[in-house]
Amino acid sequence: MPLQRERWPTPDGDFVDVDKQVASHSSRPLLVLFHGLEGSSASHYAQAFADWAAEQDIHLALPHFRGCSGELNLAPRAYHSGDHEEIDWILQRLRTEHRAQGGATLVAAGVSLGGNALMRWAAQCGGTAAEHADAVASICSPLDLMASGLSIGQGLNRKIYTPMFLRSMKPKALAKWAQHPGLFDKAAMMAAQDLYAFDNVFTAPVHGFKDTQDYWARASAKPLMAEIRIPALALNALNDPFVPASSLPRQQDVSRQVTLWQPSHGGHVGFPKGPWPTHVRGLPDAVGQWLLQAAGVNSNPMETAHG
Repeated sequence: MPLQRERWPTPDGDFVDVDKQVASHSSRPLLVLFHGLEGSSASHYAQAFADWAAEQDIHLALPHFRGCSGELNLAPRAYHSGDHEEIDWILQRLRTEHRAQGGATLVAAGVSLGGNALMRWAAQCGGTAAEHADAVASICSPLDLMASGLSIGQGLNRKIYTPMFLRSMKPKALAKWAQHPGLFDKAAMMAAQDLYAFDNVFTAPVHGFKDTQDYWARASAKPLMAEIRIPALALNALNDPFVPASSLPRQQDVSRQVTLWQPSHGGHVGFPKGPWPTHVRGLPDAVGQWLLQAAGVNSNPMETAHG
């Protein structure tokens, strides 16, 4: 089923692009999926969730963080791991639209960076989060940004994944500098060899943080997860190369509304299922059903089709 794109004007005179997939009736539940670092609605996990949503006959909305929809955004900013203000106005608008069309249930999931921002939003809002979402989930999210940021800058991660991210992040930053000359130190950004250095010269100062350490500390969701007051699921594989197992929240770190799933295997947004060559539908099957059940929606997934 093809996704339909909407362009929304933002409160600061910019825009975001939201890709939607509609269910058979306007009253069906709505799932909102926030993507990860340099992700989009074309990411493998987004496609897997779209397939699951179509099977379950629920609405799907895939908002793009600024600059991730294929077109450079306009404002002197991009996106970051603690972007809970962006999450807030997106969820408010989607909830309002959904209710106006006769819908009731809205659940949200965030992958990696998007999941930390979503959990940061749920914690920031506390009891008022229920006005805009009935349940939330983070998937393979770096809830302790310092631990994950340092991990991705070491060993094989530094050789494999860091260059992969910087290959797309640096050109976007250059385009942003051309759009807003002097916004940051261009030479220092080009010299950055890891995410710590990149965040120190671009992400942190452009979004109001003093430096990388200030950004990673203030944007992390983990220290605030005891404040979450709506059903929340935090799924992290213990063998995720980006998220050290030692950095994951424990039950005493979170509120009673938070469920922790920490399986031994799954990697980073992997969780392959079935015989070789496997498939990735196990992830949306499990997380999607948890969200619907937590929101009080009865659903009968076709698990046998993907076992």
